Amino acid sequence: MNIESEIPLTVASPDWNNRRLFGLLWPLIVEQLLLVMMGLVDMMMVSYVGEHAVSGVSLVDTVNFLFITAFNALATGGSVVASQYIGRSDEKNARCSARQLVYVSAIISLVLMIFTMAACREFLKIVYGNIADDVMQSARIYFLITALSYPFLALYTAAAALFRSMGNSKITMKVAVLVNILNVAGNALFIYGMGLGVAGAALSTLIGRAIAAFILIYLLMGNRPQAINLHGISKIKFEPEMIKRILNIGIPSGLETSMFQVGKILVTRIFTIFGTAAIAANAVSGTINSIGFMPGSGYGMGLLVIAGQYIGAGDYHSAKRYTRKIMIIAYITYLVINVNVFLFMDQIAGFFKLSPEAHDLCLSFLKIHCITSTLFWCFSFVLPNALKAAGDARYVMIVAASTMWLVRVCSAYIMAFPLGLGPVGVILAMGADFLFRGIFFGARWFSGKWMEKKVI
Repeated sequence: MNIESEIPLTVASPDWNNRRLFGLLWPLIVEQLLLVMMGLVDMMMVSYVGEHAVSGVSLVDTVNFLFITAFNALATGGSVVASQYIGRSDEKNARCSARQLVYVSAIISLVLMIFTMAACREFLKIVYGNIADDVMQSARIYFLITALSYPFLALYTAAAALFRSMGNSKITMKVAVLVNILNVAGNALFIYGMGLGVAGAALSTLIGRAIAAFILIYLLMGNRPQAINLHGISKIKFEPEMIKRILNIGIPSGLETSMFQVGKILVTRIFTIFGTAAIAANAVSGTINSIGFMPGSGYGMGLLVIAGQYIGAGDYHSAKRYTRKIMIIAYITYLVINVNVFLFMDQIAGFFKLSPEAHDLCLSFLKIHCITSTLFWCFSFVLPNALKAAGDARYVMIVAASTMWLVRVCSAYIMAFPLGLGPVGVILAMGADFLFRGIFFGARWFSGKWMEKKVI
């Protein structure tokens, strides 16, 4: 296939008016909030089993997210490439990029699943060292079962990214609603009805991801009139040039988020030194904080699509204008959320049935996070999506990895031990990481160097 020959010579700029922008963003926000609610429900329902269960699930979720970032990174690469082709009105190459994304996602997820299941216990010991036996047992069970869901999650993530590339976020939102309903019902059945504990929560996750993947892949293979479909995907044919374009975005994005998660795991290990109360407090505060992160993640996904389409069409002025607009909306949303979390954190944390020590620590973590993330998080995690949409993923990777290791990891150890701030120092280090990431990403955006990059 001659990819270059399919690119039109003249392209009309995409039409993202305010109504269409709103129609893309609000389902993304709802979908991300629903994903967070699934984590909240899992954590609250598992909390009735005991703090060891909460701690075990939290530790595994941190590791799982390291692998999940690989799927999200591939989806980001596929979304950027597909969005730019859609912006150029080149549906043939957009569909080609979709098929290649699905192939690569399936292969990588199967490899990760096999690796995780073969080295589950050893991996947990290497990452977290010596932890309480009951916490290790809960973590091991949860890890093994959730690993089975990796292929389904990878296919769902790829398919969802392709729908968003077309500006259709309502379908993925509806699937997220269904998955949440199934997750709550599954937790009730497996945890309470059958007494399976953490295994029940993991089974609910596995079933929900499998159903979500099946629905979205089925819809992409149908005869719906849309810019991207998966017709002919069963006739497997790899397009090296297209895969390279996807990986040129996906690999730096994957390395960025993977190194970020490795650093996050090392930082999380500090909490294990301070005991189960610190682990549980970090788990619960992190879950609550994710309420604010997910709307921002939704804005970032929308920005990736919109900026990608305008850049694909060569309309950099509109790409800048919509980036500014989405950043303003994101800051306002994040301010409202964090003010409410700050005001009602005691009541919110109370739902998790923590010990008094863990509860007090959780409140301290939330207070620091509400302030630092409100000021710096959007520039740190929303704006980089515009840079990735332009193909500037390598710069994002370098900055994210550097600030994680030089700022968050190093200062976390310094604040926690030499300065004697304990686990609170780790949360302060996270805020410092937000600050420095935001400074470098903002400088890159305003310099305009991202406009020199090329994806397709």
